[in-house]
Amino acid sequence: MAAAPQETPQERPGGQPDVRIASRKGKWILLTTVLGSSMALLDSTVVNVALPRIGRDLDASLAALQWTVNAYMLTLAGLILLGGSLGDRFGRRKVFVVGVVWFAAASLLCGLAPNGGVLIAARALQGIGGALLTPGSLALIQASFHPDDRARGVGLWSGFGGIGAAVGPFLGGWLVDGPGWRWVFLLNIPVAALCVPIAIRHVPESAEGRAHGRGFDVLGAVLGALSLALVTYALIEAPSGSVLVWVTAVAGVAAGVAFVYVERHRSDPMMPLDIFASRQFTVVNLVTVCVYAAFGGFFFLTALQLQVVSGYSALGAGTALLPTTVLMLLFSARSGALSQRIGPRIPLTVGPLLCAAAMLLMLRVGPDASYVMDALPAIVVMGAGMVTLVAPLTATVLGSVDTARAGLASGINNAAARAAGLIAVAALPLLAGMGPEAYRSPAAFGSAFHRAMLWCAGILVIGAALAFATVRRLPPDCRRPECRIHGCVTAPPLEGGRPAAASGAGPGSSGSAGSGSTGSTGSTGSTASGGGPAS
Repeated sequence: MAAAPQETPQERPGGQPDVRIASRKGKWILLTTVLGSSMALLDSTVVNVALPRIGRDLDASLAALQWTVNAYMLTLAGLILLGGSLGDRFGRRKVFVVGVVWFAAASLLCGLAPNGGVLIAARALQGIGGALLTPGSLALIQASFHPDDRARGVGLWSGFGGIGAAVGPFLGGWLVDGPGWRWVFLLNIPVAALCVPIAIRHVPESAEGRAHGRGFDVLGAVLGALSLALVTYALIEAPSGSVLVWVTAVAGVAAGVAFVYVERHRSDPMMPLDIFASRQFTVVNLVTVCVYAAFGGFFFLTALQLQVVSGYSALGAGTALLPTTVLMLLFSARSGALSQRIGPRIPLTVGPLLCAAAMLLMLRVGPDASYVMDALPAIVVMGAGMVTLVAPLTATVLGSVDTARAGLASGINNAAARAAGLIAVAALPLLAGMGPEAYRSPAAFGSAFHRAMLWCAGILVIGAALAFATVRRLPPDCRRPECRIHGCVTAPPLEGGRPAAASGAGPGSSGSAGSGSTGSTGSTGSTASGGGPAS
């Protein structure tokens, strides 16, 4: 078969994208982006279901299970903004393909891991791959489709991604109970083998090149990830009470302060701090931290509680959590429309309160818990709360900043949510008094789980109070989300920046043409972000 002609990134620097969804090329682009983002999406949801079996097979402590989740989240959250900038400079397709291959190679290492240490290291490598491919999936749609088809393309991509999110826990449970937990990771390899050749042959390349004189804020990315890593380590290892824990905690805070200093003084920062001059943007990110910290702790611990204490199989635990995602898929678009009519303040207040009620209902889930009478009511209320708040949260983030910075705002909000979940998975077991072997004892784990749910409920109430006191109605002409259907439970959906061709801006002005990846610029201020619905 003859090779398809290859485009270099420079062939389309600001050119008008013209691919239509109904065309053969448009269908290939959609398939490629959905396959790529689904890999990162599935691994962010299905691993929780596999944790008890991983712990038994590898003789891992609770801390090792925490790191199995957090190593992935750490590198993904810390590098996702940088990953989009790399795509803008070197080619979105190229970086996307590198991310898919990297992710698949790390998945193979996860599947073959002989012990917990290798698995944790491989999960960190997976997160790097996810940070490369996640922004690229939406960026390719933004940069390839004709402006008239772009919104529909994003809608189809987010809808199929949401279906993947719904299938993830069920599929993960089936794999764990069937061929084994290693297949949760090995399944990514055939997906990547299908995705890469399609991307190379059928997806056009696009990039900004050096047209905007953009640099890479590598130092900022390293300091941000280092701060998260050190603080996470200190929280997970805190029960030991060693001097090293205190040294690590202080170093983590120092790295965070250095990150803020670097971002304030760089001409092309990864996260321009002046975006927080918008009071509403700052407040909504604080609400995001509250709600996604609770969500991260809830889904991590509930998957363990259902299996360790209630005696569910991995498939049963995965299926039990399915209603949350299904509700989001069915009603997220309607929730967003309602928020546009009544404003975001009420949804962002009521949603966290519903989720807090769900945490309290989870106190009924103990040994031999009935799914219909005990677990299902809590999970349905949880789904209702997430439906109520997630779409308005995204709309408020986008509406709190200038249109040209909507992509940057979305990227920061998504990273904040992931960082909050990361810290929650590290801190909640400590706050709830879970020892290193707690998940091996149903009685000990069950008691600590109930304390953790009370912590989660309290954090959600704080988020609700903050939203009620500070969130205001959005201006009528503000940017509206393109991802209206989503099923992510780990982070709000990423949104791409508004391309120049659609907004009337010329090359080099705010909102660079075709840009859809997470990045930042220096002098122009053009920033865009893109990623999977759950990435």
